[in-house]
Amino acid sequence: MASVAQLPLAMVGPDESARVARVRGDADLRQHLAELGFVEGAEVKVISRAAGDVIVSVKGARLALNRSMASRVTVTL
Repeated sequence: MASVAQLPLAMVGPDESARVARVRGDADLRQHLAELGFVEGAEVKVISRAAGDVIVSVKGARLALNRSMASRVTVTL
């Protein structure tokens, strides 16, 4: 069985889709991101990216995350 690469959402390229593997951070941050739709297994599509900041589509909503927040969301391609 091939291993699945995991990387921070901040490193996913434009027009690429990924699945949320986990969210790191304190309880408040994890809760906030979960309320935005960043839960394990959720599909995320990167709309655009600049210097680590990303605009993503998750659960039908477009959201902007700065580099710090995007680096706390680990995804699989």
